[in-house]
Amino acid sequence: MNTRLDTSPAGTSNARSLARRVLAQGRYETVTALRNGEQLLISLILPVMALFGVVWAGLLDRPDVDGVDVAVPGVLALAVLSSALTGQGIATGFDRRYGVLAYLSTTPLGPAGLILGKAVAVLSVLVLQVVVIGGVGLALGWRPDPAGIPAALLFFLAGAAAFTAIGLFIAGTARPEATLALTNLMWVLLGAVGGVVFPLPESGWLAGLGVVLPSAALGDGLRAALGAGALDVGALLTLIAWAALATAGALRWFKWR
Repeated sequence: MNTRLDTSPAGTSNARSLARRVLAQGRYETVTALRNGEQLLISLILPVMALFGVVWAGLLDRPDVDGVDVAVPGVLALAVLSSALTGQGIATGFDRRYGVLAYLSTTPLGPAGLILGKAVAVLSVLVLQVVVIGGVGLALGWRPDPAGIPAALLFFLAGAAAFTAIGLFIAGTARPEATLALTNLMWVLLGAVGGVVFPLPESGWLAGLGVVLPSAALGDGLRAALGAGALDVGALLTLIAWAALATAGALRWFKWR
């Protein structure tokens, strides 16, 4: 009988095991989200409706700027909020109520693995959102700058990490009913006046919010990337800071039951 000696370091083996668990959790979360009609409504249908409404009403049209070129990056940012903040927050809150998270707490997944697995699911759903919303935008006349695609990918990753962590922090510390109300309220407020779909003014007190709000950072970053092919470093750092703080908070105060 042939035997094979495993000479790989224990740390490498543990890392591979964690990666497999995270990917398995990510696949489960993705399939669950795609089968859930309410999450599809929040993650895909409402952002597409918002895009049609903003473009057809000409709310972002300017003499020197075609409104669709501003609207599509903003709606893509709204899609990140929909799947990461609202979708994952609500799903996690009710998983916690029904004991699903209590079961997961007995597995090797752990809080960090849960957060990473949900981030994988958000990114998987986001691929579908980008394809659908981007396709609708192209049909409406959107012409993104190809040079900004790498920067846009960075913002999608940072935005998914930040808002997934924020959603999990809320779901892990509040009651499911409060999570449902709070995440939906945040989706509406941030989408309308948080710099996501509609850019914040460059002067006044609202301009100051644009420096600290993760929603404004995501919206501004995607508009700069896909509209001008530029990387907004300040906005990216804001998102990374929010991702780090919310992840630390979720790991510290997340309640499995």
